[in-house]
Amino acid sequence: MHGLSIATRGIACVALALSLAHPAMAQAIRLRLAHSGAEAELQHAAALEFARQVKERTKGQIEVRVFAGSALGNDSTAISGVRGGTIDMATSGTPYYSGIVGRMNVLDLPYMFTSAEHAYKVLDGPIGRGLLDELEAHGMKGLAYWEVGFRSLTNSRRQVRAPEDIKGLKVRTTPNPAHIKALQILGANPTPMPIDEVFTVLENKAVDGQENPVSIVRGAKLYEVQKYTSLTRHAYTAMPLIINKARFERLPADQQQALVEAARAAGTFHRELNRKSEASDIAFLKSQGMQVDESVDPGPFRKLVTEPVKQLFAEKYGAQLADAVANTR
Repeated sequence: MHGLSIATRGIACVALALSLAHPAMAQAIRLRLAHSGAEAELQHAAALEFARQVKERTKGQIEVRVFAGSALGNDSTAISGVRGGTIDMATSGTPYYSGIVGRMNVLDLPYMFTSAEHAYKVLDGPIGRGLLDELEAHGMKGLAYWEVGFRSLTNSRRQVRAPEDIKGLKVRTTPNPAHIKALQILGANPTPMPIDEVFTVLENKAVDGQENPVSIVRGAKLYEVQKYTSLTRHAYTAMPLIINKARFERLPADQQQALVEAARAAGTFHRELNRKSEASDIAFLKSQGMQVDESVDPGPFRKLVTEPVKQLFAEKYGAQLADAVANTR
């Protein structure tokens, strides 16, 4: 019996030594990442790329499991879950953070960004980093910005070529002051609701239209319940990737760095996917019977909504931040 005990202890010591010498052999840390997009949408491809990069950069020490299609709750619920620690990670468009960090709403002001490159310089520079840092006071660590993209309008009633064409339309939007105010100025009836409810209300004609990039119109199959797409490109939406702050801080420094680097790499991957897919997305929507107007003049829309919505933001947070974003080149 005594000899068996010694042997047993010896085996245990060898196993312990092996696990210490080879951390990858230890049980992996598993993180759950939630998002509201369908599996056919590009944000899901970005999430899978992030999971791949994390596993590679941590040599298998961290595994990310992705939950698409609001499986763990809609955008607001997922963000609340991350804050409370019941969900490890989430990614949602900036409109869903504006009720927590109000200054982040500057990124959603209509016609704030002149191009994708302009947006990237702001998001990847000190302004964008500073806004992510403000999330930390609310239990979240912002890792990087992914991308929703430039928003355009779809509806089931008529083509929108000029501001007066929007009047009277009931349009689903995000729970975002900038988006809601802009639609009100244009004479629409903005109706905020989670993205997972949109298809049904459009199908039932309870709502006439919605506004999202064409990649989401395709991925969420909105072409089945919408006839007209107008490329208004009236606002840009970024998509912060967040992790529960306490969860992040419990990780070793090298794993923290791996998560940040993987998040940034997946963000670049997401942006490139959006850029490369836009033309094919538009062609696909046309092939499904949608009437797509690619020549909408943004001038009249910009003239009506830009200054009033910017002023609304300035009244709460001052004009300096919005001016700094506009002047970043």
